[in-house]
Amino acid sequence: MASEGKVGDPVATLLMKLRARDVVSDEEEAVLRDAVAEEKALPAGKVIVKAGVTLSVCTLLVQGFVCRYKDLADGQRQIMELHVPGDFLDLHSFLLKQLEHNVGSLTPISLALVPHDRIRDITENHPHLARLLWFSTLLDAAIHRERILSIGRRSALARIAHLLCELYLRLEIVGLASGHRYLLPVTQADIADASGLTSVHVNRMLKQLRDQQLLTFRNGEVIIHDWDQLQRLAEFSAAFLYLERRPR
Repeated sequence: MASEGKVGDPVATLLMKLRARDVVSDEEEAVLRDAVAEEKALPAGKVIVKAGVTLSVCTLLVQGFVCRYKDLADGQRQIMELHVPGDFLDLHSFLLKQLEHNVGSLTPISLALVPHDRIRDITENHPHLARLLWFSTLLDAAIHRERILSIGRRSALARIAHLLCELYLRLEIVGLASGHRYLLPVTQADIADASGLTSVHVNRMLKQLRDQQLLTFRNGEVIIHDWDQLQRLAEFSAAFLYLERRPR
C-alpha cells in the first residue's frame, strides 16, 4: 500500500475512545504514540486489508469511514461493521495473522500502521494498555452481535434507526458528533449492505423516518430530531457499547 500523504495526530481519537472507558496514563499514551510506525492517506473505494493475506501490522483508522465486509460469488456484499475514527481495523490480526474478510474504505481515509512486534511489546510490558486493546476487540464483537440481531430479527425501519443511533454515540465519544447530528458521508447502498436491505428499501425507510420527524439523512449528514423516540423505535440500548468509565 503506497503512502499518499501524512496525516495529523494518529492516536488522538483512539485515546478519546479509550479514555471514555478507563484511565490512560501519560506513559501509556507515549507508548501508543511510539507504536505508530507509519501514517497513510487513501481515497474511497480501496481495499485496505484483503482476506487471506498474511499481515504484519495492525491498522488504526484516524479519519474517515471504513467497513469490514464479505462478498458472495454473485457480487453481493455484506458489511459486518462500519468503523469510525479511533477504531483498530484489524487488531485481531496480531494473533490470527490474516483475516477471513476484507476491510475497505467508504470515504477518503487516514490510517496509522502499528507493527505486530510493537503490539507484542505492549502485551508483554504494558499489561493495562494490553487489556484496553483487548477491550477494543471485545467491543467489536459486541457490535457484531448487535448487527446480527438487527439483520436477523429487527424490522427494516428499526435496523436503520438502530444503526444510526449506534453511529451517533460512537462518533460522539471521539468528538465527531454533537447536538444529535453528525456527518456520515456514505451512500444509501453502503447502508443497505450494512443492514441487509436493498438501496430502494433503505430509501423508503429513511423517508419514513423523515416523515415521522425522527431523523433526516441528507447530503451526508444525519440530523436526529427526536432522540428518545428514535431509540424507542429501534429498541436501542447503549449497553453493548460499554460506555461506562471503570477500571479494566
